Amino acid sequence: MNIIIFGPPGAGKGTQAKYLVNKLNSFQVSTGDMLREEIKKNTSIGKNIINNMNEGKFVDDEIVNKLLENVIFDPNKMNKLIFDGYPRTIDQAENLDNLLNKSNQKIDFIFFLNVKKDSIIKRIQKRKILEKRSDDDEETILKRYDTYMDVTKPVLDFYSKKENYHEIDGSLEIDNISQKIAQILNV
Repeated sequence: MNIIIFGPPGAGKGTQAKYLVNKLNSFQVSTGDMLREEIKKNTSIGKNIINNMNEGKFVDDEIVNKLLENVIFDPNKMNKLIFDGYPRTIDQAENLDNLLNKSNQKIDFIFFLNVKKDSIIKRIQKRKILEKRSDDDEETILKRYDTYMDVTKPVLDFYSKKENYHEIDGSLEIDNISQKIAQILNV
């Protein structure tokens, strides 16, 4: 089963993806984690990523798509993918559809964790203290939130017309969100 989890920065996509990975014996596909790994390795791709992130922009699709292709075609991960925050643009959605079609896979469920900006700020401040994430300063988060809502709206509109699309109140407690997802998945 392949699943997409959408939501603005700080919505809990990663938390719910980890929950599903354990529940379904799947693999988390976090473009954020893949990008942070490139930064950690201090590659030229990593340096480009830092520049984009510091400006509150998304990383170029070309970079993300290449990293993603390796995961989708991994035979051990087929039909066991939990996409955490991808796709973010219509181009990425089309790329994902193409890659999945080429590998005889599909998206089974789509979840949108809808969270308002003020809730995000509170979560990010808490996460910054607990996890010490460098991409969690408030000004950057607000830029990323606004960019996310602007850029991702067409993708959400695209997916929201599908039967397997489910919007969940992302301001609920973590366990309540997990329960709602489990009920929809019937697991």
